[in-house]
Amino acid sequence: MALRRRSSALVAAVTAGLTLSLAAPSAAGTAQPTAAGVPVQLLSITDLHGYFGEYTTTVPGARSGEPAQQVGGGAYLTTHLKRLRAGKRNSILFSAGDDFTGWPNETGWFWNEPTIEYLNSIGLDFSTAGNHEMDRGFTFLRHMIDGTCQGRPDDDLCFTDSTGRRFRGADYGYHSGNLVHERTRKPALPPYHVEYVDDGRGGRLPVGFVFATTALTSQEQMSYTPKGFDFLDESEAVNKYAALLRKRGVRAIVAVIHEGFSQQSGAGYNECVNPSGPVVDFNARITPDVDAIVTGHWHALVNCMLPDPAGNPRPVVEAANHGRLINEINLQLDRRTGEVLRDRTASVNHANTKNVPPDPQTLRIAEYWRRQMVPRGNTPVAKVTADLTRAPNDSAESTLYNVTADAFHRAANRDGRADLAVAMPGILRRDIRHTADPANPADAPGRVLFSEVALGTVYDSGIGVGLVRGDITGAQLDTLLESQWQQAADGSVKYRQMAVSGNVRYTYDPTKPVGQRIAPASIRIGNRPVKPHATYRIATLANNFFAKHATPGFTALFNAKKQDRSLYNGGDALWRYLERKSPVSPPALNRATPVS
Repeated sequence: MALRRRSSALVAAVTAGLTLSLAAPSAAGTAQPTAAGVPVQLLSITDLHGYFGEYTTTVPGARSGEPAQQVGGGAYLTTHLKRLRAGKRNSILFSAGDDFTGWPNETGWFWNEPTIEYLNSIGLDFSTAGNHEMDRGFTFLRHMIDGTCQGRPDDDLCFTDSTGRRFRGADYGYHSGNLVHERTRKPALPPYHVEYVDDGRGGRLPVGFVFATTALTSQEQMSYTPKGFDFLDESEAVNKYAALLRKRGVRAIVAVIHEGFSQQSGAGYNECVNPSGPVVDFNARITPDVDAIVTGHWHALVNCMLPDPAGNPRPVVEAANHGRLINEINLQLDRRTGEVLRDRTASVNHANTKNVPPDPQTLRIAEYWRRQMVPRGNTPVAKVTADLTRAPNDSAESTLYNVTADAFHRAANRDGRADLAVAMPGILRRDIRHTADPANPADAPGRVLFSEVALGTVYDSGIGVGLVRGDITGAQLDTLLESQWQQAADGSVKYRQMAVSGNVRYTYDPTKPVGQRIAPASIRIGNRPVKPHATYRIATLANNFFAKHATPGFTALFNAKKQDRSLYNGGDALWRYLERKSPVSPPALNRATPVS
């Protein structure tokens, strides 16, 4: 199997100006190519999202018309990987990104550290950074790579794993050629990676990998990164580093891109019927020096051989998500030159079926983290003196929304500055009740448990919708508040209440026309009237700063200036606010009042 490396050394190489040296092929330069090439097996998964525990789902048949297959679960995935790698001298296992920031509680409740333990256990060699690797910001990604206990606004990191050791980070590297520092334009992660394979005659041949992350990362609500980093064109980054590797003597090159494509609905997972999507365009632009393109992000099931710009077919593949498929590409390298013998390349997707014995080590890891969920979920975090509730259909000011706006305001000022905060309608998924859960002996009247508030209460808090701050004018704030009344085409008006932090007050007249119901002079922040042309710093969940995922009808934050992301997510903010203010009483409902 290929040698594995920690990524920190590669990061240092990037910081030093991409000086990583690559050895030339060791075979004698005068030897003639032999009929038998050097076999290299590439195994890849993508978009695991932490689904290494018990999980059952399906995939369609390998070919159109074949029956669906039951698949899923990390223990079966491990077994399949071991069987595929068995007896292979040159086997390289990697991921096309979105490994963590997953939905399953056994990893999500521990900020996805358990997923890193699993990927270490299966011997992952490297991974592309997907958009979800940025869900808690770059500092948190650094925590996952190197095992630093930084990257959250508190010390809730570095849990003890199933072996009894403190979290130590990934045994493999994360890479991206187009994720760059906004100011210097230099790569934030190593943009390429080289594995050396055994040529069967005592020498080694290099296989290079170049990487890219979807340039639309900052258009995703969880990974929205408005300051500090930028994403360059994916194809251009792949071509740039492929040329660099080629110049340094690497002849076999694979692109691993966290951006995707798909095919016609109803096709099998080993078919390629009318493929479409960004990667199809990338393939037409990526240099013929790249011998295979492995993708992710779309959770698609597709296995193509598409012509490169020189007309030669190369694998362009995507292996679904959640460990449902494994892609296998088999290359043959010329022993003399290290070139891929393209006419001998083969690609196949394998279903992660449950007809093999589950791997005992993976079962142990998954069971350990499931057991840890009980004490984690039952940890008391605060007390409330009465119910904190939402209004039906968010049609009025409510105690839980007011508390949430206050929590956002506090969090935004912990690692930055905000004059006010708002909590948009529709972001709270349950109330916080004073009564105890009769089914849980760990609960008690007034007690708020970790499982009740830290995840699942605020919209998508478990997978990283961060708080973002931005500058708006007083006039824009007035427009934002007016957005609570929205008029339909039939003339009917719907009111959706947007909570404001406790330092904000305003009055409204529901008898006036939509868009004119708030007297701008009535809006006050900290007892001072808001001025239309003055600048105010506002905080709320990231999705409301851009059109793709914003709360419908609330557009006033799209042009906010000087946006930056807090380390806090919505769930973090509410959890830590209740903890800090405990015992918490329902706040007064007097922030938005009708005129007399």
